[in-house]
Amino acid sequence: MNKSVGETGEAPGSSDELRSPVGAARPAALVTGSAKGAGRAMLLALAADGFDVAVHYLSSEQEAHRTAMMARELGVNATVLPADVTVEAQARGLVDAAVREFGRLDVLVNNVGNYHNGPLEELSGDVWREMLASNLNATFYTCQRALPELRRSPRGGRIVNLGYAGAEIVKARPKIVAYGIAKTGVILYTKALAQVEAANGVTANVISPGVLENSVSQPLGQVPMRRSGRLDELAAALRYFVSEEAAYVTGVTLELAGGWNL
Repeated sequence: MNKSVGETGEAPGSSDELRSPVGAARPAALVTGSAKGAGRAMLLALAADGFDVAVHYLSSEQEAHRTAMMARELGVNATVLPADVTVEAQARGLVDAAVREFGRLDVLVNNVGNYHNGPLEELSGDVWREMLASNLNATFYTCQRALPELRRSPRGGRIVNLGYAGAEIVKARPKIVAYGIAKTGVILYTKALAQVEAANGVTANVISPGVLENSVSQPLGQVPMRRSGRLDELAAALRYFVSEEAAYVTGVTLELAGGWNL
């Protein structure tokens, strides 16, 4: 059984030890939760655009290796890295491992985030903590460790965090309150990063999906376009944010929701 990076509670090495003198020829990206689903779609889009990619997983090891194989078929390098990103040491260790593998890190995508929908009166402390840990804390941990590497990116570092459509609106959503609060926190944290890191050449943006084709529930009656979003549309939004054309775009929340919450 593979151990998660940073499982001992210590980072595998200092930033200087991990960074190669020259760095890889291709830019490198880390996408959390990229073994399957939306994470896989985004990671493969980056691979198709010439990024070496780090495939992260917690429990879907076989799927992660399959995703890495698909990325390699696109002509780039791919590594598979396990970690529980809700644990700070493991989240930091995940970034360390990606940098050690490629000698650089140019793009960080925080896709990990569990979802909960249920009556407010039945919301437990465990679920509350899980929503904050997987959505907000994990994003914070990986970003904080990745920032020194992203600042060194020759092309300009990029952070793209996943939000939730409507999370910027202060609105009662009793059944998903813990999830909504966590995602609103992601947006606020991303905006703060964008402001502070602009002078360092690092952009930070949010993609906030609504109902996607792989969503747990499909309330299409609430979507003006009467369809779910495709994973390739999510990947296209990511491609824009990491592109040279978006070098002057930071602190933006892009809703990918077909008009939901308007």
